[in-house]
Amino acid sequence: MKNIYRSLISIFLIVLLTIPINSIYAGNKDRSGQAGAGELLINPWARSSGWGGVNTANVRGVESMFINIAGAAFTKGTELVFTQTQWLKGSEINISNFGFTQQLGETGVLGISVMSMDFGDIELTTVNLPDGGIGYFSPKYLNIGLSYSKAFSNSIYGGFNLKIISESMSDVSAQGVAIDVGIQYVTGPEDNIKFGVTLRNWGPTMKFTGDGLSIRGFLPGQESQFTLNQRSDDFELPSQLNIGFAYDFNFKGDSRLTLAGNFNSNSFTKDQFSLGAEFSLKSYLILRGGYTYEEGIYKDIEDIDRTNCTKGPSAGFSVQVPLNKEKGTCFSVDYSYRATDHFNGTHTIGARINL
Repeated sequence: MKNIYRSLISIFLIVLLTIPINSIYAGNKDRSGQAGAGELLINPWARSSGWGGVNTANVRGVESMFINIAGAAFTKGTELVFTQTQWLKGSEINISNFGFTQQLGETGVLGISVMSMDFGDIELTTVNLPDGGIGYFSPKYLNIGLSYSKAFSNSIYGGFNLKIISESMSDVSAQGVAIDVGIQYVTGPEDNIKFGVTLRNWGPTMKFTGDGLSIRGFLPGQESQFTLNQRSDDFELPSQLNIGFAYDFNFKGDSRLTLAGNFNSNSFTKDQFSLGAEFSLKSYLILRGGYTYEEGIYKDIEDIDRTNCTKGPSAGFSVQVPLNKEKGTCFSVDYSYRATDHFNGTHTIGARINL
């Protein structure tokens, strides 16, 4: 087992020391827009999005299934989380999310997550009826995650997450799978120094199929109708690598201040750098805030170099009520806000139960 631990630490250090050197210059901005399944990059959780998803190194529980699956290994007992997100408020896009983690034995944790995006009713138009008036359609995005995490020692935690991806409307759909893998390393006199590395959204290409890609028409001079099938090209998934660091300042009276940083290397968009802080007052009230930077984020939204409508700042809070102090059970309400251009921000509210 010691050899396994040494191997995991070696892999972690190699990735930590080499990847940023090769990826430090603004990611792959020339490939922006060439990947699909962009919903895989949307954080639907209230706590982690409240400080910009900066907590790659110290995320815990259900929200680890989006940030870094290794953090789910810290679950003790059972955790349930429900969230509702108004994505880019004013766009009428709503995200419903559910997550569940359950401890198995001494070191293992099983997790399930479901993310559903609702785009509302969109008016149906055709070539002959460009103004609509013939009904509505509603696209549906659904992501299901199945994960397993494990504590390999008191310092090393790892896990993987299998995602099932579905994008559909009435006559066109695409399905795919992706895998997340992650590792966290905890050290320090009070376990207050944390490192984390995760590779997210790695998987085969996806492709749209369905009757919606077919056109029926007539050739000039012929009475018989024919069907023309349009070819749909494959598209890749928006894979990314995250490397994070966090440090806890523990105070008397069970209060804590955590500072965290994160480097996000995207395969199809610009790289991002995030900084954030979280303050916990006796675990009853938790305040958090963060800032995410990428190249061109200060430019006007209509500038060609601006590729993200998110401005960068984010903030949030949690109110947590203990149900049974001896067993460590609690109930909490979480909220986060992410600033945007041309919209009224992104708002997420959630409820969490630890049993």
